[in-house]
Amino acid sequence: MLGITPTEQLKIVIVGHVDHGKSTFVGRLFHDTGSLPEGKLEQLQKVAERRGVPFEWANLMDALQSERDQNITIDTAQIWFQTAKRQYVIIDAPGHKEFLKNMITGAANAEAALLLIDAHEGVQENSRRHGYLLNLLGIRQIAVLVNKMDLENYSESKFNQIESEYRAWLKTIGVEPKVFIPIAAKHGDNIASPSKNMPWWRGPTVLDTLDQFKLAERPMDQPLRFPVQDIYRFDDRRIIAGRVEAGSLKVGDKLVFSPTNKTSTVKSIERWPETSNGAAAQSATAGESIGITLTEQIFIARGAIAAHEAAPPFELSSFKARVFWLGKSPLAKSKTYKLKLATQEVECQVESIEKVIDASSLETLSRTNGEAYVGRHEVAELTLHTKKAVAFDVHADIVPTGRFVLVDGLDVSGGGIIAAHNYPQRTHDSTTKSDNIYWSHGKVTTRQRELRNGHLGCVLWLTGLSSAGKSTIATELERELFNLGRHAYVLDGDNIRHGLGSDLGFSPKDRTENIRRVGEVAKLFLDAGVICITAFISPYRADRDLVRKLIPAERFIEVYVNAPLEVCEKRDPKGLYVKARAKQIKEFTGISAPYEPPVNPEIELRTDKQTIAECVARILEYLQIQDSETAISI
Repeated sequence: MLGITPTEQLKIVIVGHVDHGKSTFVGRLFHDTGSLPEGKLEQLQKVAERRGVPFEWANLMDALQSERDQNITIDTAQIWFQTAKRQYVIIDAPGHKEFLKNMITGAANAEAALLLIDAHEGVQENSRRHGYLLNLLGIRQIAVLVNKMDLENYSESKFNQIESEYRAWLKTIGVEPKVFIPIAAKHGDNIASPSKNMPWWRGPTVLDTLDQFKLAERPMDQPLRFPVQDIYRFDDRRIIAGRVEAGSLKVGDKLVFSPTNKTSTVKSIERWPETSNGAAAQSATAGESIGITLTEQIFIARGAIAAHEAAPPFELSSFKARVFWLGKSPLAKSKTYKLKLATQEVECQVESIEKVIDASSLETLSRTNGEAYVGRHEVAELTLHTKKAVAFDVHADIVPTGRFVLVDGLDVSGGGIIAAHNYPQRTHDSTTKSDNIYWSHGKVTTRQRELRNGHLGCVLWLTGLSSAGKSTIATELERELFNLGRHAYVLDGDNIRHGLGSDLGFSPKDRTENIRRVGEVAKLFLDAGVICITAFISPYRADRDLVRKLIPAERFIEVYVNAPLEVCEKRDPKGLYVKARAKQIKEFTGISAPYEPPVNPEIELRTDKQTIAECVARILEYLQIQDSETAISI
């Protein structure tokens, strides 16, 4: 065994067609990393000798699997092997269904994958299905291992042929493997050390590749998602237990629980075991399993998802999805299934099937009798309708609450991800007082408006210190766009506070609400196909990110109007800095209140070095490129 146990841990999944050597590979991996229980190899070799049969590395895997099932030798954490760099957890995936169940239900989430292909048999249908499934689940770190090279006399040309064929197919589904590696698992070729039988191979070994994989960053910067797993009673306390799947929470946060829309404030955070110094935890982040107590004892049940009021999940009974079906019976519109999403369980039916794809050939399928259904090993783009509203997110935005499994009877028969769509955005009932409000869709779409206008709609969000030049640039830009025949309008900070924000002050809470309102108005302008230019200090990064999440991808353009504080103070056309320095204005950004500059703005303008005309030209160039890429002429 390796002497020092690394603290870093990476979860991987190993997939491959039946008989392509997965068990042999894993057994060899255990041995070559020194991760076997002491004496286990010798024990199995003696058993094989007594039986008069050759020892097989696959037998080692079978024996360890049996012991693990009995909770012997292999611990419950399933840390199966390690290198000098890190520990590796293999997600148990003996077949499609088990893999799908483990991956999508969140029991274990792989960050990387090893995909085995038999060099002698070549690329099989299941090889292509596995590639599609890994892509569907969002696993981007993939290494393809071409196994049993010994059966092909370690032929370089055979390896190159398989790599060329499979790489071309993976490219059609948008997958770019990190590397293809020729191996012979039975003999340990290129597993932990370079193979003497393949001197032509100068690439990495399997262990080299594993150690090059990157750990996924915890989704701490995303909106909070805390699915409730159970409720426990201790003394007079009701502890709500679950795992923080995204974002973070702290004591004092006001939470909304979907889909009931009940609210309460976090009173305490409970951990097991407690912190070493006995101090109460004040916060928790993505990846932590915790319990919370609330200041108000509202009724919460398993399945609810807690979020912050400003960024709740969608809550609907119908959504678009991509589903990979593995059931023995076809997925049909007339049948009722159980949908499991995070800790929610609800009955559902297929509302409509838009497209069915063969996962191995990627061909769009058509039914001869016209009946819509999804067969085994097929992928479908469809709409699901649930018996009651469920809380969810688009998979591309928040993974744990954007994927689900479908249960047919007692069997997990399919899994899927929630696709992007024009879902109505939610605000919590602190701002929306009625539960009976729905988004009204007109008969003219945003795309139709943009085609009529001759340009894309977007939100240009100008942020920066007071006197940095936001309003000046915004009004000049609006005039230039108008002269070019584009539909544009400026939302200015002072103008908004005359009306829409007249009830708000300048406290952090009021600033957040002001930006939220502006974001919602900007979203309406975007829906109308207009170029909406906003000129707001918007000092807090989280507030700007919240607006970004309201707007479709690539339609929110953050423009950092950057000027040093001393330059802004010299300009000071309204005399605000003078008043702030004299403490006549409280919570003034840059003086007595913070400004958090953008980290990666789409555009940065240095108004201490660039003229107004140069700044406007820079934005116009950006918009020109954006329009040309979408084939809308101006």
